[in-house]
Amino acid sequence: MRIRALSVFERIVYQCVCVDPSSPCRPTLEVDALLRPGDADTGPLLLSVAEYGAMVGDREVALRCLAELAGKGRLVDHLGVDHIAFPTWTPSDRGARDRAGQLDGRVTPSAAFRLPERRPSRSRVT
Repeated sequence: MRIRALSVFERIVYQCVCVDPSSPCRPTLEVDALLRPGDADTGPLLLSVAEYGAMVGDREVALRCLAELAGKGRLVDHLGVDHIAFPTWTPSDRGARDRAGQLDGRVTPSAAFRLPERRPSRSRVT
């Protein structure tokens, strides 16, 4: 399920729409909102379980998916209301490998982010 957040304030998604209802047990949040400092930089974005259930539309499917999300640690309580957490980033072990000397302090971008090599121009002068 792809959910587009239209309004976010202090990590809480206030307005959103369902863009693609397929795979409701694997919700993905896309943010199409103006974000100010403090809106998305202090932790995961939160979507209320009630809002999610309304977008799923089927109570049994929503309960099954919520059980799966709870098993993954994605359900959180915020101010007494259950929310689904959408982490904006996930930690990696790259820093640990770097500290261990495996990367020698160099940045090694993946192949997907490498720029093509610059080739000399082949302009013809006539």
